[in-house]
Amino acid sequence: MGLFGKTRKKVLFICMENAGRSQMAEAFFRLYTPKGYEPISAGTRPTAEINPTVVQVMKELDIDISKQKPKMLTSEIIQDSIINVNMGCVNKNECPAVFMQNSIDWNIEDPKEKSIEKVREIRDDIKLKVMRFCKTLE
Repeated sequence: MGLFGKTRKKVLFICMENAGRSQMAEAFFRLYTPKGYEPISAGTRPTAEINPTVVQVMKELDIDISKQKPKMLTSEIIQDSIINVNMGCVNKNECPAVFMQNSIDWNIEDPKEKSIEKVREIRDDIKLKVMRFCKTLE
């Protein structure tokens, strides 16, 4: 529930491990979100922690996601969201976003085991996509 009892519209960012792409998207959406929206991210196989390189490249932009925790994608999270953004997983067995209504597929490369330079490129791509997406919601 948002201010004055009004429900905020939830936008769900999904990737398998919820350790990189979806966490960056959630953080950027939180920064640029139009009024009345709330981001959440989750994964089908969440890891124990966020990718340390992802944390580092986000800190370069003064965005601290070090306290974020990967979350399991649940039917409740899916039901509570109005839009689902598939960050790039294409394995239909692992990524139910492929079958969800109101889904957008961004097809973003996984930062796992990539160089810091490549993770910066992925971060910048996600930032741009989130900014453009937020403009469509205003």
